[in-house]
Amino acid sequence: MSATLPHLVASPRSQPPARRADPYRDLDVVDARAPRVNQATVGILSLLAVGSGWWPILALLALQLAVGLRFGRRYCLACVLYFELIQPRLGEGPLEDARPPRLANQIGLGVLSAASLAYALGAVTVGAALGLLVASLALLAAVTGLCVGCQVYRIAAQLRGIRLRPVLRIDAADLGVSAIGATASVVFSHPLCTDCRHLVLALEGSDDAVFVVDVRARPDLARKYGVALVPTLARVRPNGAVTTWTVGARV
Repeated sequence: MSATLPHLVASPRSQPPARRADPYRDLDVVDARAPRVNQATVGILSLLAVGSGWWPILALLALQLAVGLRFGRRYCLACVLYFELIQPRLGEGPLEDARPPRLANQIGLGVLSAASLAYALGAVTVGAALGLLVASLALLAAVTGLCVGCQVYRIAAQLRGIRLRPVLRIDAADLGVSAIGATASVVFSHPLCTDCRHLVLALEGSDDAVFVVDVRARPDLARKYGVALVPTLARVRPNGAVTTWTVGARV
């Protein structure tokens, strides 16, 4: 007798959820893990440059940052590595405002350029110090998520959003109603922002009326109220008077 062998059916491999944001078109947000891959790359190569004395690596890193900032993520090698090889396997991470890591890259470009120039002029100690500064801050951000350049952007946004341009009142018409009518929370949001979604969900459990202003659909309102970072949360009285204005609010 011949035994009948059971048919082995291979189960399809589970695929990560589809991207909500196209990494090369939705440039106002970014997968929060992508900057950390870029920071790890910059940090490791900067440390190698200083430790080995091959300082032109610093110049090449500066050039790569400049090209990515000018022409977009398709021309950022570390970004392409993440979006094409890593993200498809891990799935999309939390989405955040892309402006803070962009400023961090601009600061890194400036310091790497200064380090390269110092090396070229023979000021080896200055070049090495600047190179180590970039390496330490980049690796700190990659390992812990503490991005100093991003914090500089957020602090500047808070100063710009709270002190230099105070918002005293929000017009009901801008919220699509004739009158606010009750104590309300107004969230300036982006449809792909993870922190924005979490904040709105948390507020929906409160007693306030909740209004969400999509800054992608209404950039005119973002300009009108000086929104420099999402999510931004305004608490308003029934007459529209703003009682608190929190830039970069989180749950």
